[in-house]
Order: sequence, then C-alpha cells, then structure tokens
Amino acid sequence: MTREMITTTDSAALELFTTGAEFRSNGPGVVVVIGSMVTAADYSKFSHKLSAALERPIHTLNRRGHGASSAQAADYTLERDIQDLQVILDHTGATDIFGHSFGGGLALHAARTVPVDRLAVYDPAVSVNHSVVAPWIPEYEKATATGDLDKAAAIAVKGLDAGGAVSRMPLYMLSLASKITANTPLAKQIREQLPNGVREIKALIAADMPAEPFLELPLETLIMVGEKSPAYFGVACGQIHDVLSGSSYSVLDGYGHDGVNRAPDKLITELAEFFAS
Repeated sequence: MTREMITTTDSAALELFTTGAEFRSNGPGVVVVIGSMVTAADYSKFSHKLSAALERPIHTLNRRGHGASSAQAADYTLERDIQDLQVILDHTGATDIFGHSFGGGLALHAARTVPVDRLAVYDPAVSVNHSVVAPWIPEYEKATATGDLDKAAAIAVKGLDAGGAVSRMPLYMLSLASKITANTPLAKQIREQLPNGVREIKALIAADMPAEPFLELPLETLIMVGEKSPAYFGVACGQIHDVLSGSSYSVLDGYGHDGVNRAPDKLITELAEFFAS
C-alpha cells in the first residue's frame, strides 16, 4: 500500500492510499469514497480483497476531516467533497467509483456531474423525497454544548441506527457503554469524528431531492444494500433504481451496514465482476 498527500484547488491536503499499485499497468483503478466517522484504515481489508480480485489499483480517499487530510470546514457542503473527488479522479486517472454509506450518497450526487464510467454504492446515505430525517440532532447538539460527550455519542449512535443491535439499546445504556469504552481506539475515533459526521448528515438532508435528477447517473450503476441494514437505505435506493432503468439492484444477504468493512467474498466477487464488465 502506498500513501500520498494530494493538493486540492484551494491548497488543502487530501490523504490517499493506493492498494495494488503493482496492477497499474492493467489500467486505471477504482476510487473508494468512505463513510462518516471512519477513516481509510477501516477499509483496508475491503481494498486489499477487491484489488486482488479485480487486479487493478484501489484508491481509498480520506475526505477532509478524516485521517491526515485537512480539516473539514464548519460550513461544510457536499459540493466541497465533490470538487475534491474530481481532484482525486484527475490524479489517478480513474473513472470508476465505489461509495459506502455517506460516501455512497456523495458518490451518487457527484456522478451526476463528474465524468464516471461505472458507479457502485453500498447503503448510500442519500435523501430522496425526505427519506432521511435526523430529529436527534438538536438533542445531540445540546449534549455537546453541555460537555456530555458520552451522551452525545450515544444519541448519534442511536439516531443513525447503523450499529445493529447496539443502536437499539436504551439511551441510558448506550451512554454508559460510551463512558466505559471511552478510551478504546474505536470510541476515540467516533468522538473525534462526531462533529464531522453531524455536519455531513445535515448536508445530505439539505441536498434532498426527488429521484428524477439521478437519471443523470451513468448507465453502469450498481446499487447495493445490506439485508440487515436500516430500512431508510433501501427506501432511497429503491426510488433511484426505479427511475434509473439501466441500474442494477442487489441485496447482500446476511449482512448489515458494515458489510463493506467485513468484506465477504460474495460482495467482493459481485463488485469485481461489475467493475470488470
């Protein structure tokens, strides 16, 4: 794996990891757009397996506010990340994108204007006809303002409902669990990323639109959801698939929102076949 720092049009720095650099002679790779409250490191298993199966480089981007990339602006909008994605596509020569969670929603919006040949998304966080709502944000902001980071983290985990059974625990139990695990690497990462994550949720809700504008997506679009993922992912994806006649729709049986990070063989095989077509 190689690491680069890429300079953006506004002189910010983006951290980019490339797996499978030895496959560069096989053609451009695939750019992976990561989700919220994670870093490129959380996609290492996925990137290695997909690169080996596809025999092409996989470029995993730490968006602003993630990893060693420049900080995310307080007035964050999707457009900033879309511009950054264009910089990465230009740098790598890639025209294929894979996006997961918020990264999947970002990729769907980006591919309406950015030149993309093949687009695959898994559980994309995209709001179509108000399919995504976040009534928990005011409570989260109140807890943050009072310095109760344990409660704030618990509110976010429960509100996002992407943690499986953990997300369905009572709030007081989640707050206690947050306090107990506060010094673990995962808990520290979540706390560090929470402000970015909430800004991203607000931005995707602000970008809500009907399904019809997604007709501008490439004909080669694969939309995937986890069988055990929160229902709101499927609601938006179903609406986009309905209007995008050339798209493919797939359910990853037995897996939830973390299916990408767990990188089961059946997911890797389906993606490798799609990007090789």
